[in-house]
Amino acid sequence: MYSSLIALATTPAPTPTPSLRPGLSQDQVTPGLLGFLLTAFIVVLTALLIVDMVRRIRRVRYRAQVEEERAAAQADGGAPQAADAGPGAQDPAGQPGNRPEVNGDAGPGNR
Repeated sequence: MYSSLIALATTPAPTPTPSLRPGLSQDQVTPGLLGFLLTAFIVVLTALLIVDMVRRIRRVRYRAQVEEERAAAQADGGAPQAADAGPGAQDPAGQPGNRPEVNGDAGPGNR
């Protein structure tokens, strides 16, 4: 009994025939151009969603970091400086939005 089980387990299964079922052609069993275009669209859409998600996560992290710095400055007993204030804060000259962080400038010398 044991030898017959080993013989059945070691005997290879017959290989399937490489041809298609009668009445089918290769074009009927492949996704074709439409399948490729739909797959490419899904891949591009997924990549765009991932880029957008990373951008939003970075924005949330940056806002949390600014908020922590602002809380630390207030905890030290001093009022926050104009550079530590939010996007709507005014600079010392009284003009809102001239901060380099808001305008995308590299530093204070680029005003």
